[in-house]
Amino acid sequence: MIMMGDKEKLEQARSRFIDSMAHNMHLYDITPSVGRLYGLLYFSEEPMTLDCMKDELGMSKTTMSTSVRQLQELRMVEKVWKRGVRKDLYQSIDDWYETFTDLFSVKWRMAISSNVASLKKSLEELDELIEDEATSEQVKNEAVIDKKKLKHALDYYDWVGRFVDSIESKEIFEFIPMKDE
Repeated sequence: MIMMGDKEKLEQARSRFIDSMAHNMHLYDITPSVGRLYGLLYFSEEPMTLDCMKDELGMSKTTMSTSVRQLQELRMVEKVWKRGVRKDLYQSIDDWYETFTDLFSVKWRMAISSNVASLKKSLEELDELIEDEATSEQVKNEAVIDKKKLKHALDYYDWVGRFVDSIESKEIFEFIPMKDE
């Protein structure tokens, strides 16, 4: 029986977490490879260059550059300066609460906006059907029922918008506090 060394156990624990995190990053429209890059930076005690990241993950420098840029835009990674180092250095931003609120807010705001626009357009079309004298009574009745359903959906998106507001304002943390380390 081969005994695993301490360093191997440490790497296995890190790798398991990174793989799990990378697998679930699709929730934020982030590819697993970008998730693995974030995991690498998260566990790195020192900022890393693109070359170092490329060597660790076995990806091209172009892929690394694109991935780092995406993580910077998501405010999960930042460029740092270190005296005597000419190459760009990057490190993870480890405030997951802030990352979640940023990502969640952006994604949900886009979804709310798109869905509300569609709902409003559909409501306009239903109103036209209901008001048009040439529309059959059966279609008018169905349009009235549909309009009621769509108004209910608008109420839901209003609620989701207020929920997102509470996340952006950090008010949500009054109800569900962050854990202090």
